[in-house]
Amino acid sequence: MADHKKHSPPPLDRTDTILESISDGVFTVDHDWRITSFNRAAEEITGVSRQEAVGRLCWEVFRASMCETACALRHTMESGEKIINKSAYIVNAAGNRTPISVSTALLRDENGKVAGGVETFRDLSVVEELRKELEGRFQVGDMVSRSDSMRHILDILPQVAASDSTLLIQGETGTGKEMLANAVHNLGPRKDAPFVAINCGALPDTLLESELFGYKAGAFTGAEKDKPGRFALAKDGSLFLDEIGDISPALQVRLLRVLQEKTYEPLGGTQTLKTQARIMAATNKDLESLVKKGQFRQDLYYRINVVAVELPPLRERKADIPLLVDRFVARFNRLQNKYLTGVSPEVLSALMAHDFPGNIRELENLIEHAFVLCQKGIIELKHLPGHFRSCVPDHTLDADLSGALKAVEAQAIQEALKRNHFNRQATANDLGMHKTTLFRKLKALGIVLPPKDGRSRSAK
Repeated sequence: MADHKKHSPPPLDRTDTILESISDGVFTVDHDWRITSFNRAAEEITGVSRQEAVGRLCWEVFRASMCETACALRHTMESGEKIINKSAYIVNAAGNRTPISVSTALLRDENGKVAGGVETFRDLSVVEELRKELEGRFQVGDMVSRSDSMRHILDILPQVAASDSTLLIQGETGTGKEMLANAVHNLGPRKDAPFVAINCGALPDTLLESELFGYKAGAFTGAEKDKPGRFALAKDGSLFLDEIGDISPALQVRLLRVLQEKTYEPLGGTQTLKTQARIMAATNKDLESLVKKGQFRQDLYYRINVVAVELPPLRERKADIPLLVDRFVARFNRLQNKYLTGVSPEVLSALMAHDFPGNIRELENLIEHAFVLCQKGIIELKHLPGHFRSCVPDHTLDADLSGALKAVEAQAIQEALKRNHFNRQATANDLGMHKTTLFRKLKALGIVLPPKDGRSRSAK
């Protein structure tokens, strides 16, 4: 307690008043690297109060990407050289990564003697968001992407959310089907009502039926009291039926009735209940093929396939990997009360080279595993699971961030080519570059074009 009082900030003088009025964060340190002052903007940007900051070591409060390897303030304290507008980012108290620019200088007392150091930093979040928009980042609710394969989905999401029609989400396991359903729910008029999800493929038929419709006391051995089902719990919100392609033919009949009549009976009950919930279903199977084989009812298929969305696998939207990594790092920082600053260029390059058969869920699991082994700083290759590292090609281990950027650039060009039916000139215009620049990039990235230019198709 005494130590805390020792470092308590003095009353504000004129200089302090000025520092309190500016939008840049400012803090000062003594020769022991303990913070001696911390202005209002520094509190707002870092999420740490002045009372918490003063007296603590600066790297305990100002968790910046440069702290461990290239501390700007340490360079200034040791060399006397000022640093002006060096780019970095910090992890704030909420676990979110904030881009900043940093400037440092020596702090001198009234006799001109060096008393410590001063660091100013500016929040570049708005600038970063604008940059991401210019780079083609699309975001609706929790869904974020810069991939053209996701653009159409995110464009129509508000209209889908405003509708009450049944939604069918198709895609491979781990592509984010429940996340999309959640985004639709949160964007729509039912956002304040419950969102209830159930995995139809994870439960045996009898248990799934009781989970969906509920049961009355005495309906079966062990049913000692009434239990509401997921339809009742959803009320007038949304019910998400994941892996609907796995339900049995008998249960398909019961589900069809609910969708047609908006009514159901709990197991062991005699009273018909009404449901106002919006139904969203998802599957990783080809339902149309199952209908042809007689394994899925055609009438149920048409009932749930009113509005259909197909999520592309992660291997077809690799440009989204850096965005997803940032999101997972921020989320696990919050959940685990850590302050990791991101992944190394080698890790990002390895992730970009991976095909992700487990899709977004696999990527999330990799980052979560890394959080177990990495206690501070940046995630390195050694923090990733052994089975993943063993699959990384040798040349990828020596790669840097440029390799990851090239992979993103290659995918962007390939998507633009497909969008313009492989018309070279139209693709160059779409990408905002000269045709000769496009050809040079195609050659450098090893992208092979079809022998016939798309101009003949475009002319039709």
